[in-house]
Amino acid sequence: MLASSTIAFFMLLICVEILSRAIFSYPIKGVQDFVTYAIVACVFVQLGSCVRDNKLIAADFLMQGWVSRKPLLASAAHVLFYVVATYLLWRASIWLLNDFQKSYRSSEFTGAIGAFQLTIWPFKLAVFIGCAFAGIEVARQTILHFVSLWKNIRKGDLIANGALGGAVFFLIIGLFLYFLGSSSLSPVAIGLICFAGLFFLVACGMPVAFALFAMAFLGIWLIRGRFKIAHNLLGLASSSATRSFAFGVVPLFVMMGLILDRAGVGRDAFQVAVVLLHKVRGGLGIATVAANAVFAAITGSSIASAAVFSRIAVGPMVEAGYTRRFAVGVVAGSSVLGMLIPPSLLLIVYGLLSEVSIGKLFIAAILPGVLLAFSFGILNVFMATFAKKFVGEVKAIDTADMNFSEMVRNLLPIIFLIFLIMGGIYGGFFSPTEAGAVGAMGAFLVAFFKGKLTLDVVKTVILDTGYIAAGILFLITAANMFAGMLALSTLPTQMAGFISSANLSFFGFMVAYFILVLFLGMILDSVSIMLIILPIALPVVTAFGGDLVWFGVVSVIAIEIGLLTPPFGLSVFVVKGSLPEGFVTLGDIFIGTAPFVITMIFVTFILIIFPQITLALI
Repeated sequence: MLASSTIAFFMLLICVEILSRAIFSYPIKGVQDFVTYAIVACVFVQLGSCVRDNKLIAADFLMQGWVSRKPLLASAAHVLFYVVATYLLWRASIWLLNDFQKSYRSSEFTGAIGAFQLTIWPFKLAVFIGCAFAGIEVARQTILHFVSLWKNIRKGDLIANGALGGAVFFLIIGLFLYFLGSSSLSPVAIGLICFAGLFFLVACGMPVAFALFAMAFLGIWLIRGRFKIAHNLLGLASSSATRSFAFGVVPLFVMMGLILDRAGVGRDAFQVAVVLLHKVRGGLGIATVAANAVFAAITGSSIASAAVFSRIAVGPMVEAGYTRRFAVGVVAGSSVLGMLIPPSLLLIVYGLLSEVSIGKLFIAAILPGVLLAFSFGILNVFMATFAKKFVGEVKAIDTADMNFSEMVRNLLPIIFLIFLIMGGIYGGFFSPTEAGAVGAMGAFLVAFFKGKLTLDVVKTVILDTGYIAAGILFLITAANMFAGMLALSTLPTQMAGFISSANLSFFGFMVAYFILVLFLGMILDSVSIMLIILPIALPVVTAFGGDLVWFGVVSVIAIEIGLLTPPFGLSVFVVKGSLPEGFVTLGDIFIGTAPFVITMIFVTFILIIFPQITLALI
């Protein structure tokens, strides 16, 4: 609660600093420094709770089956995963303790003597304590899974419980370590094997962040031949990978999306869209797409959109005669607009990783976002006309009369927030991080004036913000170290050279990249894909002379397709979880989203062939 409340505190602090700067021309000193160091402390202080409550991002499409059908294999895999995680957090804690002690003894500070000074050691102490307690929690999980493993062994029916699968699992791990430890391997070969090992561990259910850390640590140790270098880089990544004011934008936009969900802003946008479009063929489907597009313009999260519109759009569509399969397909399919139409959380992550202007990315994503939303609308009309069996026998629906002033009143909070956030960024009044703080504050004001801001809502939103932000930023921390390992292996450089020597065209590379991202989308979440693939892809794009802003927008759309594809399909699982038990099957949702997947693939190739569409507004 303390760490999550700190995020709310620096939201207020940034807003006060902006007002002081704008009204009195007197910026408050040290705000950026405080946020820079506080964000790292917030991540690690909450890490233990994330582990305890199973909030770390992991692919469970294999592990779910193991738990139910092969419990011994599942327990053995969990024990291995948590033993590795315990060791990594223990090594990181040792480094962070030494770092804190040096900072305390030297009275380390940031700022300038005589102007402003912020003492650093309290932040580093918080990071060490958070890492140490996370290590204790991971060790506790190790013991719990070992007890479960022992119970499954004592049951006697080892083959049925997964002993054979466990033997194969550990044989693969053993062979992997044997080949990786071979002294004859080049740095590039080590990098490739670690890359393959990462996919294996993630597919088996190891939390993605710990898999990244494990492969990076092992790879650096073997490439450089010194354990101490790997240990130091583990500590440096833990302490400084997210130590930047720019990373404060992640929890702030997450907080804004959560509070707007509680304020019912998505429902208001849907009601207006229904009134305007209910007479159009496929109108409710188009209304869902339109409302999703508007909601995306203020939240930046596909998952938030999927959760909101599952609750408010599926019911009315089914009542109007749409099939359940089509209704959930429209909701899940159009939810991907949340990660494309700015402000987008995934574009922010891309900008932070590629060091590309987040403001330019936001501007570049406007036309592709409009194009994708328009394509979804055309798809709805086409299917309602020519695929009536799939869509259903749609009936005319009665809508409550809503005059122009009521529509404006419903849309006013959305218009206010879009103007506040995007106008502030494009007008040069504040940075994207500051826009996140202003947007979050604006969202709290909207919730207050709509009568939705209670103490319980504030507490829930703040805690959920902490969980989500800690999970994402810890993942970025791990990916930072993994990218460092890939750089040491020279794998990205060698890949760029190989593609150049193979005379592969840039279009050919983009097609191969798109197919790879689609494959990764079947097993990983969006942020994980970006963190894993970008360290290799960005140098290649740069070598070809490709525009990194355009590449970012194309990447986001390609990655978002993974939200709709089996077996991972995160948006599909969110829609399923938001609906009553037994309302629809996962298979039905995946079938319902298939037309939207095809449409997204089509739009992606349009943007690849005509990059001018993306870059027109820059």
